[in-house]
Amino acid sequence: MPPAPAACAARPRLQPLSLALASVLMAFAPQTQAQSLVELYESARAFDASYQSARLQYDANLAKADQAKAGILPTAGLSAGVSSSNFSNNNPAVDRRFSTENATITASQPLYRPANWAAYEQGLRQVDLAKAQLDAAEQDLIVRASQAYFDVLAAQDTLTFVRAQKVAVAEQLASAKRNFEVGTSTITDTREAQARYDLVVAQEIAAENDLRVRKLALDTLVGRPEAQPKGLIVPVALPPVVPADVNTWVDQSALVHPGVRQAQSNLDIADLEVNKAEAGHKPTVDLNASYNVTHSPSGTTVSNLGTRNNTGTIGVLLNVPLFAGFATQNRVRETLSLKDKARSDLEGTRRAVALNTRTAYFSVLSGQGQVKALEAAELSSQSALDANKLGYQVGVRINIDVLNSQSQLFQTKRDLARARYDVLLGSLRLRQANGTLTPDDLQGINSLLVK
Repeated sequence: MPPAPAACAARPRLQPLSLALASVLMAFAPQTQAQSLVELYESARAFDASYQSARLQYDANLAKADQAKAGILPTAGLSAGVSSSNFSNNNPAVDRRFSTENATITASQPLYRPANWAAYEQGLRQVDLAKAQLDAAEQDLIVRASQAYFDVLAAQDTLTFVRAQKVAVAEQLASAKRNFEVGTSTITDTREAQARYDLVVAQEIAAENDLRVRKLALDTLVGRPEAQPKGLIVPVALPPVVPADVNTWVDQSALVHPGVRQAQSNLDIADLEVNKAEAGHKPTVDLNASYNVTHSPSGTTVSNLGTRNNTGTIGVLLNVPLFAGFATQNRVRETLSLKDKARSDLEGTRRAVALNTRTAYFSVLSGQGQVKALEAAELSSQSALDANKLGYQVGVRINIDVLNSQSQLFQTKRDLARARYDVLLGSLRLRQANGTLTPDDLQGINSLLVK
């Protein structure tokens, strides 16, 4: 039976949920200067050990690739020496000490060395391979920095919503206690509200720890203590997926994806390795030149007069391999098999990239649909809560109905915030999946953040 009008009047009106949430947001708003996603990414780019390692490896790969150029360039060397000799003879009696000074300069220019030219072209492909590896490391850093950024925002939202729910449940608990004291409700309402309050306190402790861990992860990545990411503008209009055709995304990945480029470079290098192996059957031709100066200032064993000899030579050296114990033939067979393996790896990489691109594309579309559904659910949950509060005040609803409505609303708000972050992260992962992700893509997300 509904309570008497006087009893209904005794029930205090609960504070609107929007005001409670606003008060909690103001109480726990960060006081330090917040940073945007681009700012924290730039910090991570200068600090992250994994990315710095990739950059240094790239520099090392460039230097290693340049080493192969030496095989087609001329070489030169200079050698010099001084020796002292003592000559003795009994008949006739001769005892002579003399010295010899010697200097030689040599130079060589390969004229026909197909293996060296193949190695030089491999060096060029190594540069392409190193660039693809660095691009992959940069894209990975963009996603990792964005993931850590939105993890902190999600943890902050969860803590904010839990604390707002705690305030609302505390008010509901106080109301239940007052109503029990005046005899307009049962002890069950009070115990239900107390149980829900204790549960929210436990959730608050877990949310505080999760936020602490997420912040530590972000600080470690960007190298800045107490990094504070800016939040999203609410309500936010999430950008659509452009282009809207999944096949266009897949076609782009076949051309620019770092993994595909690495696999293609490995195939080119394997093909050139076959050329190097086949060059073992071919002759080599080198142009050689040398100039020698030998000076004996105190003479030699046959003369006391100083001597000086200058000798210059120039010529072409032909070297024809005849038989190497079948090593060359077996080396060719090995490289041909490795070339086929590299071709299979390339095809496998293309298929995996296409699959990952399609998966990421449909994940973003699904996420956008979830955001729209959760936005509608948020409005419905708010209406349900308002109706249950009104019903509780007039005596047609019990306390557990209000508590359940509050929990549903805060859970919907939390899920909606998380879904928005997932869509933004999904758009970055989609570009990473098809290989077109660049730091400029962060500017679009930056425009959605609080200024």
